[in-house]
Amino acid sequence: MSIIVSNIRISLNDEDDIAFEIARKRLRITDSLIEKKYIYKKSLDARHRGNISFVVSVVIDLFKNESEIVKAISDTFVTYKEKSALEFVKGKDVLENPIIIAGFGPAGIFCAYILSELGYKTIVFERGGDIDSRVDAVNNFWSNAILDEQTNVQFGEGGAGTFSDGKLTTRISDSRCDYVLREFVNNGAPQDILQNSKPHIGTDKLRGVIKSMRKRIIDNGGKVYFNSQISDITIKNNAIYSVTVDDNKVRTDNLVLAIGHSARDTFEMLLRKEIAIENKSFSVGVRVEQLQSTIDTGLYGELAGHKKLPQGEYQLSHRLRDRCVYTFCMCPGGFVVPSSSSPNSIVTNGMSEHARDGANANSALVVSVDSNDFGDSPLAGMKFQQQLEQSAFNLGGKNYKAPAMTIKEFMSNENKLKINTVEPSYSLGVTGVDFNTIFSKSITDMLKIGLRNFDTKIKGFAKDDGILTGVETRTSSPIRIIRNDNFNSINIAGLYPCGEGAGYAGGIMSAAVDGIKVAQKIISIYKPD
Repeated sequence: MSIIVSNIRISLNDEDDIAFEIARKRLRITDSLIEKKYIYKKSLDARHRGNISFVVSVVIDLFKNESEIVKAISDTFVTYKEKSALEFVKGKDVLENPIIIAGFGPAGIFCAYILSELGYKTIVFERGGDIDSRVDAVNNFWSNAILDEQTNVQFGEGGAGTFSDGKLTTRISDSRCDYVLREFVNNGAPQDILQNSKPHIGTDKLRGVIKSMRKRIIDNGGKVYFNSQISDITIKNNAIYSVTVDDNKVRTDNLVLAIGHSARDTFEMLLRKEIAIENKSFSVGVRVEQLQSTIDTGLYGELAGHKKLPQGEYQLSHRLRDRCVYTFCMCPGGFVVPSSSSPNSIVTNGMSEHARDGANANSALVVSVDSNDFGDSPLAGMKFQQQLEQSAFNLGGKNYKAPAMTIKEFMSNENKLKINTVEPSYSLGVTGVDFNTIFSKSITDMLKIGLRNFDTKIKGFAKDDGILTGVETRTSSPIRIIRNDNFNSINIAGLYPCGEGAGYAGGIMSAAVDGIKVAQKIISIYKPD
């Protein structure tokens, strides 16, 4: 049991001990009653640049009388929290065949991790390579424009999030998030992700965490196969019967589809099998890149550079009628990275290492799109993505150079590229291309509206020398594999659509949580081996 004292404000120059002393006084207790104390969450409030402060929540564990003290104080910022663990209600059915998990991104990893921890027979098939061979393949693409279609930024151990910022922020409110963070730390992630309001691991450190979790799964009896794509599934009596991997059929009654948002050939296979799929809205646009110092100054003013201030980051949005323009996957001190998974296409993404010490900041600057933009068929959104990516490849020079413009050129409709103080970080080079030749007018107009609006929120956001690099199309899955409240496909028993690729998550944390939910559902049906 713990007491959480929240909404404690301390200045940039205060040490954390000040927060503990404020918490103690609020509780009206002496130090002798405190068994343990630590920072629970710490966030930066930079809304007023002349009065930037930290907002801290502190956990206080007492030797006794915790609940009574909280009741006596009657303070909305003092709460009593019982320590809770994930609950698993085990079923009674016999598991005759192994549970198959397709994909080893966050959803697949946590689904397999939970199942193997509790003794369930589990096999993972991942189409891409393990993390080490994946790093080699990705670096070869980034350096030499040689694309491995199976092992790349989108496919392989860890999923697409492995080559990002390792951001662990999420809009969902779910107690399983605490479990995800704790298990990341138990497998080598920095301890501070348990306390930061905007936790991130960094792509460099995330790789080791994933390898550790894979080892744990295998040590528990699970099996993980790389370079092994499920190319077909067999359905009997409207239920999963087997999967085909490398021309071999593997019997199963439970298939978890944690395939990621870029598994287009798998989407097509599922549609051929008449599995219920629908298109869904997502977003498209560009990467916007500014000097990190410009963002820091826009956020912190004269305090930019203060040793206690983190690299500035933002999350911005603006809605106009049925369109929304917003920033996504912001990478302080990061890089814009080539992220294609199919030949003759351009896809951009953002990445930061743990130190976030690059010269530039970048984020996706994207506009929402839906069936009004691409049509009603189940794969219409996917085909819309493909068209944009292929157009960007052709206009960029057919050599994996990315289309780019400065913000000044984009806003004034100049069809050229004159690089000034912001050097594009996209490793394969950029080519000056007018984004009006790639996107519809309604999308480019909304991007311009966003730039103007966001510059009023962060001065310098739309500075002339900022770089726009495109295209950003993989913000989320373009399809949803329709499931019911039991996480089961609505028309195929034993098929569990899961995570971001299935249309039920958006980022590392929410995908991991969805993987846990699916594992809990399967556990509720079967008893362990």
